[in-house]
Amino acid sequence: MTTPAQIERLGGYLHKLRLQKCAERLEALLQQAAADELPYADFLEQVLGEEVAAKTAKNVSMRTAMARFPFVKPLETFDFAYQPSIDKRQVMTLASCHFIEHGDNVIVLGPPGVGKTHLGVSLGIKAIEAGYRVLFTSAAQLIATLTKALAEGRLDEKLKFYTTPRLLIIDEIGYLPFDRQGANLFFQLISRRYERGPMILTSNQSFGAWGEVFGDRVIATAILDRLLHHAVTLNIRGNSYRLKEKLKAGLVRSIDEQPQPGGEI
Repeated sequence: MTTPAQIERLGGYLHKLRLQKCAERLEALLQQAAADELPYADFLEQVLGEEVAAKTAKNVSMRTAMARFPFVKPLETFDFAYQPSIDKRQVMTLASCHFIEHGDNVIVLGPPGVGKTHLGVSLGIKAIEAGYRVLFTSAAQLIATLTKALAEGRLDEKLKFYTTPRLLIIDEIGYLPFDRQGANLFFQLISRRYERGPMILTSNQSFGAWGEVFGDRVIATAILDRLLHHAVTLNIRGNSYRLKEKLKAGLVRSIDEQPQPGGEI
């Protein structure tokens, strides 16, 4: 029978080893083990399993906060039925995070409101759960930060900040045009991460329109050349989630009922 003195000593050992969850649950685990007559190996597996689970959850929570997501939505909440143009099997393959090990970029294209940011965040969460460090930023915030760093003489430091995470997610490319300096700064970042760290990028513009987005077709071509060298592209063609209820009520037309613009995608 385990004595109070033994429990106290064991708790002290666990605290010194920084096994906090085990220390908190020690007495309950011992009582359960005695009641179930667990073999020593089974008891040890249970104790260490709880500690590993607690540490993993804590690390995931910490990395999620550091990722700076605009919201936290797991992939399981994505409505694939509402966006049939998306190959669910392809997305679930990406969720395995093998693309990170292979160094592949993921580029998600589509009109506003179709779930591009949701997919980017969800894949970022999967990467965090797999143990990777992730950072999320909008294209506008990225360029504003790099521009400020350039003016302050800290550009190299800030480029390193965006290069260090294993996975970088850049959202909303194309919603606001880049000036020449912004395009050059973006190119520098892409060049630094090229074949070193994969990225997820979302854009409401087809690749053919990126020359206008960056204000320079030469820079746009150089950026796309690096991004698409190792890349998976998801092209979403569907209705906005934000208009979902209005579509049901017949207040707006479905994208399938609207005239389609020309241009290569």
